[in-house]
Amino acid sequence: MRYEIRVEGHMSETLTRAFPELDHVVMSGQTVLFGSVVDEAHLYGLLARCQSLGLRVLEMRQLPE
Repeated sequence: MRYEIRVEGHMSETLTRAFPELDHVVMSGQTVLFGSVVDEAHLYGLLARCQSLGLRVLEMRQLPE
């Protein structure tokens, strides 16, 4: 499964390194993290990582294969 997670603001390079399994792009005042998610536990782990880093998740969606 491929997912996209949009977070508020421009994430620093240090913060993006906390998500080595995802690619990222900055656009319109948001950072978009995207990539393959192995299973539901992995997805919840990514969201927990966002929360622990103080990132505000604006949107999360599954991408078509």
